[in-house]
Amino acid sequence: MTTEEAQQEVIAQFDGLNDWMDRYSVIIDMGNTLEPLPAELRTPDRLIEGCQSRVWLDAEKDTDGKITFRADSDAIIVKGIISMLVEVLSGHTPAEILGTDLHFIHDIGLDEHLSPTRSNGLLAMVKQMRAYAAAFGATA
Repeated sequence: MTTEEAQQEVIAQFDGLNDWMDRYSVIIDMGNTLEPLPAELRTPDRLIEGCQSRVWLDAEKDTDGKITFRADSDAIIVKGIISMLVEVLSGHTPAEILGTDLHFIHDIGLDEHLSPTRSNGLLAMVKQMRAYAAAFGATA
């Protein structure tokens, strides 16, 4: 599945939901499907700076050159947000990740309905995922 197809799947989960309480419920449900990050990976070097909540992000590059992201958060909405990013970007090459316009964030209206601190956290999450992709791409 391409990153575009993954984004379309995320967007489809919000189809027909105009009330933001319903949309937040979907985001929370998405976070609940995220596999918890093992305790040994909840280390300070995996914490994303710039997030008000604690968000841990781990990345591994497989032999095919694709990156698998794993993440967790101690805040339910933030966990849902990082789960969407993991769903869209995980399983792709560094070049694909770096070349992806994450338009689903705007398309579902998330960018307009986050507090300033959560918006900063979202940007920090995207920045860290792209930093992993850039680092793994440089070692290709």
